[in-house]
Amino acid sequence: MGRVILALLPGLAAYAWAFGPAVLIQVGLAVVVAVTAEAVLLRVRGRPLKPFLSDLSAVLTALLLALAIPPLVPWWLTVVGVLFAIIIAKHLYGGLGYNPFNPAMVGFVVLLISFPVEMTRWPAALGLAGTAPDLAEAARWIFTGVLPTGQDIDALSGATPLDSIKTGLAQGSDYATLAASQVFGQLGGAGWEWVQAGFLAGGLYLLATRTIAWQIPAGLLAGLLLPALIAWLVAPGSQPLPWFHLVNGATVLGAFFIATDPVTASTTPRGRLLFGAGIGLLTWVIRTFGGYPDAIAFAVLLMNMAAPLLDQVTRPRAFGEEAPE
Repeated sequence: MGRVILALLPGLAAYAWAFGPAVLIQVGLAVVVAVTAEAVLLRVRGRPLKPFLSDLSAVLTALLLALAIPPLVPWWLTVVGVLFAIIIAKHLYGGLGYNPFNPAMVGFVVLLISFPVEMTRWPAALGLAGTAPDLAEAARWIFTGVLPTGQDIDALSGATPLDSIKTGLAQGSDYATLAASQVFGQLGGAGWEWVQAGFLAGGLYLLATRTIAWQIPAGLLAGLLLPALIAWLVAPGSQPLPWFHLVNGATVLGAFFIATDPVTASTTPRGRLLFGAGIGLLTWVIRTFGGYPDAIAFAVLLMNMAAPLLDQVTRPRAFGEEAPE
C-alpha cells in the first residue's frame, strides 16, 4: 500500500501544478475522513486499531477517490463519498480482503449518480481558466461555497476532453475540428496529458518493483486500444484517434492503480489478463455508446463481479493433476 501511495505522488503533483492546489485540499480531507471512519468501524467491530490502520488501505482508498472527483466539489460531497466507500463498500462486507468491489470506485459511482451537477465541474487548465484559486481561495470555496469577488465557478470549470469530444460528435461535428480546440494539448486534453504522464511514471515504478503484475494494465490498455483502433479505421471522421482514449480520462490511473487492486481483481495470470481486457473493452463501449464520457469506474465494478468466475475457469492445473476427459 505504501509503494502504491508513493507511486501516486508524481501524478498528484502534476495535477496540482496543471489545475491548481484544490486537489491537495480534497486529498487531505478525504484521508482524514477515511482514517477516522476506519478507526470508528474497527472499534465498533472490536478489532485492534494499529494493524489495520497501519496497512494504509484506508489512506489509499481516500487518495484514489480524491483523485477521481473534481477538485472544486464542496466538502460534504467528498465526505459522503469516502464514508460510503469505507463503511458500505468495505466494512459492511467484513473489511479489507472481503470486499468484492473496489471501495473507491463504489464511492465515486455513488457520487456521480447522486450528484451529477457537482461531479461535472472539472477544472480547466490554468492557462485556459485565467487565474485559478490559490490554496486559501480554494479552501474557502470548498468549505463555504464563496469565491473571491469577480470569480465564478463556471468560469473556472469546464467539460473534460472526453466530454467535449462525445458531445461534439453526437452533434455531428468532425473529430479533427473538435481536436483543434484550445482545450486540447499535444496528445490529449491541455494539462491532463501531464497528469497522465505522472501516473504512468508511477505505474511503471509499480511494475519495476513487482508491486503489481503486468497482465491487468496490459490487458486493459489493449482491450481499450484495439476496438478504438478498429472503430477509427472504419469511421475516422466520427471516432477519436485510438491514443485519445489512452491519454484522457482515468485510463492510466485505472490501468495501474485501480484495476490492479489485489482484493477485487482476478488472481490467476490468465484471469488478470482477461480481467484487464474486459475493463478496457467495457470502457470503450460505455464511452462510445453510453451516457458517461469516462467509464473506468463502471467497467471496474462490472469486472469485479466477474473476477470469481475468471479465477475459477483460469485456475492453473496442479502438478500431477489429470486433465478432465
